[in-house]
Amino acid sequence: MNKKIKVVTILSIVTGLVLLNIITKENTIINETTEIEKNKNMLTMMLETEAGTGNYEEVTQSGWPQDGYVFNASLSRCENGGTLSWDDDAKKVIMQTNASDKCYIYFDIKDFNYLSEYIIKNLFSENGESNGLYHHDDTLAIGALDNSYRYSGANPNNYVCFGSDVAICPEDNLYRIIGLFDDDEDNLYNIKLIKNKSVGTYYWSGSSTNTVNDWELSTLNVEILNGIYLNNLGNWSTLIMENNWSIGGMKIDNDYASKDYYNYEVGNSSYLIKNKAKIGLMYISDFGFASKIQDWTVPLSNSKNLIDANNNWMLPENDEWTITRHSSATTDAFVVWNNGYVGTDGLVGSYMLNVRPCFYLNSDVTYVSGTGTQSDPFRIA
Repeated sequence: MNKKIKVVTILSIVTGLVLLNIITKENTIINETTEIEKNKNMLTMMLETEAGTGNYEEVTQSGWPQDGYVFNASLSRCENGGTLSWDDDAKKVIMQTNASDKCYIYFDIKDFNYLSEYIIKNLFSENGESNGLYHHDDTLAIGALDNSYRYSGANPNNYVCFGSDVAICPEDNLYRIIGLFDDDEDNLYNIKLIKNKSVGTYYWSGSSTNTVNDWELSTLNVEILNGIYLNNLGNWSTLIMENNWSIGGMKIDNDYASKDYYNYEVGNSSYLIKNKAKIGLMYISDFGFASKIQDWTVPLSNSKNLIDANNNWMLPENDEWTITRHSSATTDAFVVWNNGYVGTDGLVGSYMLNVRPCFYLNSDVTYVSGTGTQSDPFRIA
């Protein structure tokens, strides 16, 4: 059948069929849905025989490889100038050509782990006792219920070396994993890091002349964190995803525990105000859930009943800003004081408090080595 079209060519194998829309120079379809066996002269699929060897064998099968294989874009090619790419959402190969073509499609054995996969498969235990990693799914009633994995307790092995490849990670390049957060787009997890040490003291608003708690207008946000700090990361900044930071804020309540703060900061009860940026600060709920699990129900802003700060790895050395503003008092933002108390008596243009940048790694960041300890942090690529 011949028909004029204005679409790109798509090559897809589904349930034993190859969908071949091969476009000629005259933009005419010359072949449509055909059984795969009849198109061996047009497409050759090559699978690696053993990880890392570069040895491939021709295979005939009814679907694209899924788990255990990755598309090799550098080897895959067409003889007459066609181009090939992998559509990760649809899990198929996309082919574009303007002539009848013969294409070779290569797949490598996946011999690496995404960092999130490595952590979940090798380090997660159901009760969190061994390493402080808890799965906040619907079975963990006092948790965030957001399908995240979060590190909790006094000193879990959650160190990452970010920004350096030298053998001994410099102290300035040490970060810690707050948690692994569900990425709906590719069924992986984005890993949220916080710098191990403060980068200095700043006004929350960025300036003593700015007394309004609007994070989008804060020069700490715009010029310092997402300007100077981000630029100093160099090429490593490409591993950081842009995130919609929840900045609606909340009111203080002496009865709120970690889950309450989560709901009002980023959960179903939150004020729906977002700031799209790569770098931010910790949420109050990040700090709350970093405590040992027995303290997740302790009110964070009740000075008469403080959490056990010695069993919270995120406890700041000195008073530290969070990204969360007071939703009623336009001059205040929430602070984690160095005794573990959470309060809003931080005037954004009056106090210079410690800042530890936070960000989310892209979900496809891969694990290279390391056990997560301070002396042997996770190395990534």
